[in-house]
Amino acid sequence: MNSLYLAARALECLCALSLMIQTFEFLRLQSATTAQGLWSWTIQKGDVAHASAPLRKLFDFLYQDRSHHLHLLLRAGAAASLFAGSSPASVSLLFISNILMLIRWRGAFNGGSDFMTLIVLTGLLVAQLASPIVGPVTAWKAGLWYVSIHAMSSYFISGAIKLFSREWRNGTALPYFLDGGLYGPLKPHSLLRNRAVAMLCSWGFIVWECCFPLAMAGPLWAMVCCGIAAVFHFLVFRFFGLNRFFWAWLSSFPAIVYCSGQW
Repeated sequence: MNSLYLAARALECLCALSLMIQTFEFLRLQSATTAQGLWSWTIQKGDVAHASAPLRKLFDFLYQDRSHHLHLLLRAGAAASLFAGSSPASVSLLFISNILMLIRWRGAFNGGSDFMTLIVLTGLLVAQLASPIVGPVTAWKAGLWYVSIHAMSSYFISGAIKLFSREWRNGTALPYFLDGGLYGPLKPHSLLRNRAVAMLCSWGFIVWECCFPLAMAGPLWAMVCCGIAAVFHFLVFRFFGLNRFFWAWLSSFPAIVYCSGQW
């Protein structure tokens, strides 16, 4: 029971931090999402032109400048409340908010991190809504297992895709991706341009991701796998600026560690 409580609280707090960072980024982007901005809803709403008239009117109301600003403030408040503990109201609000942000950004703003955030919120929603029916212990276990299974499968599928890619197997994909990083192409004499080094790093990623389900062998294995994952996501942030990936997946680690101890 104590480990369940600690896992639940760690997940709530990490999710809160991840959501607050995302929300502050959206607030900073508001000048670009106004009617005169680069990402104006008047342009992007063409993607939901097939929706019913009442639904289009609802989106027009929700995504107008004032409503969108209020939405982000409510989202920030609900995210901050997770530090004190989640509730059906706060988690439901954040879940709906995440769906609305996905629609606003034509499916995703930052790729997989948006969907991992949704997975963690779904786990919290399961825990909150199922508690009155099956009790908090069973409900939280179900929520944590939901997050854990999806997080582990995300690594495994990523590794499997790399395994079936000739470019990843022979090491040519890694420098190609790194050339598109924040700081421009790799230097001509960078160690990562060495074919043997690039292939070694590529196979390191492939083996680690494909073997990630071994995290279920026990809490120690889970912490090792999650520790490597944290370093991996930090490097992705360092080279590509994708800070959301770091926090989105980090918030799933308490679920993985807890579930590994229940196997």
